[in-house]
Amino acid sequence: MNRLQMTEKLKEKLSTKRFEHSIGVEYTAGTMAFMYGIDYEKALIAGLLHDCAKYVPNDKKIAKCKKRKIPISECEYKNPELLHAKLSAVYAKEKYGVSDQDILSAIACHTTGKPAMTTLEKIIYIADYIEPNRSVLPEMDIIRKEAYTNLDKCMLHILYNSMQYLCKKGSVLDPVTKETYEYYKQIID
Repeated sequence: MNRLQMTEKLKEKLSTKRFEHSIGVEYTAGTMAFMYGIDYEKALIAGLLHDCAKYVPNDKKIAKCKKRKIPISECEYKNPELLHAKLSAVYAKEKYGVSDQDILSAIACHTTGKPAMTTLEKIIYIADYIEPNRSVLPEMDIIRKEAYTNLDKCMLHILYNSMQYLCKKGSVLDPVTKETYEYYKQIID
């Protein structure tokens, strides 16, 4: 399946707002790929499909993951919304014909991040946060500049802001996000 076919299929599955977000992530990932010398097509596909399972209701995400033997953490059981990243990677493979492991890995970790991410993984994580259709979050102008000057610094900034937001909201913080933050904190300090 080529990217145009993927786009048409995705448009049928997602809400208008979620589809526009996916197109924004695709575009942003593409510009970042040029900046950092990463395969442009891989970045576009990962950006486009990063939320391809987002439409699955939370109560069905766990069952769909169990059926496919996708590991589910205690935190993900409590907050099934987090599973959309892992499930999207599987859907990208099953429903969109993506076999490239770099793309699938970038999709799978775009929500929590993970220590020692590849450049493509960082690009998708960051593009998801900064794409033009996103509501403006605190320090977005600084974060957008960092995205094109220092990926690791940008990762740390987004992770810090995300953890602060989740704590203020009283939401469960995924341990992988905390691990990822600690990893990038060591790199930057």
